[in-house]
Amino acid sequence: MDALRVCRWVSGTWRPRFGAGLRRRNAGFGTEARRRPQPQASSKRKDPVEDQPFPGLLRTENLGVEELVNVLRAAVVDQKGPLVTLNKPQGLPVTGRPGELTLLSVLPQLSQALGLGHRELQVVRAPGKEASGLVLLSSCPETASRLQRFFAQSRRSQRPTATYCAITDGIPEPSEGTVSVALKLDRMDGIDLAVPVTSPSRKDILEGVKRTLSHFHVMATGCGCALVQLQPLTVFPSQLQVHMALQLCPVLGDHTYAARVGTVLGQRFLWPATTTKPQRQGPTWWQ
Repeated sequence: MDALRVCRWVSGTWRPRFGAGLRRRNAGFGTEARRRPQPQASSKRKDPVEDQPFPGLLRTENLGVEELVNVLRAAVVDQKGPLVTLNKPQGLPVTGRPGELTLLSVLPQLSQALGLGHRELQVVRAPGKEASGLVLLSSCPETASRLQRFFAQSRRSQRPTATYCAITDGIPEPSEGTVSVALKLDRMDGIDLAVPVTSPSRKDILEGVKRTLSHFHVMATGCGCALVQLQPLTVFPSQLQVHMALQLCPVLGDHTYAARVGTVLGQRFLWPATTTKPQRQGPTWWQ
């Protein structure tokens, strides 16, 4: 499963969970830990999140509206005034086509389940489908609007509003820095993939190319892996996954963009993004 996770909001509401000044340490990603025997399967019925091919990966096609509402209700980590915070499982899209089961589609039922009555929740901030992490909801339109303006102003002033953590296949060098690259969405085999653009022109910008920027900081390392703190300063689909691939350290479990990183005689290099199709991530040592 994709090892990208939202850890905190950087604002007056959420306190930092990880500090940028933390020293790097060995994370203990050792062989013994990976080969540790797994607990025997229980005969008890599993919940909808656990009963998946990958722990924590939610498959909405296996759920009904009531089951998804129960999952989200159990995922609430804080409810204060009009604000509700829940830990969205990986695999749950925020929006989708009419008739699809998404976070947005069950907000009326979730509002009722949380005792909000006629005050329907709306999404203020949420990670994408491929990431798990904190979702901020509000039952007050004025509060939601003020928070959304805050996030928009923070993006314009390039102040981080969210911090993510990812385990990477490889250790970024240097251990701290920024990734700045222009990206565009390119349709390949029916999938929209983020592709870097070198020296974009004004015409490129008008046609959908966007300059993206992220901070990264290595927090811990072990056995060729790193625990990396990521702070996006722009918003673009799959931005963090692409940025880490450009550092030759793809996110562990990223089966879409990791294939762009190749290895010859122990040296990593980038394959051309426009000719590299998504494939199951290798090597197999972490499976």
